[in-house]
Amino acid sequence: MEVSAKTEDRFCVVSVLHERIDAAAALEFKEAMRQTTADAPGVVILDLHRVDFIDSSGLGAIVATMKHLTPQRALVLAGLTPAVEKVFKLTRMDSVFSVFGTLDAALTAHRA
Repeated sequence: MEVSAKTEDRFCVVSVLHERIDAAAALEFKEAMRQTTADAPGVVILDLHRVDFIDSSGLGAIVATMKHLTPQRALVLAGLTPAVEKVFKLTRMDSVFSVFGTLDAALTAHRA
């Protein structure tokens, strides 16, 4: 699973470069996130705008990432596509995470 990361003072933006986070990719995703965020600052913004599909394994991998980061750091989600947003709403995980419609909105909120 390929991700890219960019770090600024108070946050790190991690962009998922694949279209799916499913059972086949969940373990790779968790490991990529663990390595990428090892030295990340207080807020990690996960940019999901390229992800068109997520299943329960992918959702679990994102939750595992959140648990790995807490309590010192927060995981924020940005750019959910309609299909991914639907999964988060159906599972009510949208109430667990801070979710922003776009990466720009998340960046604006965390630069302030």
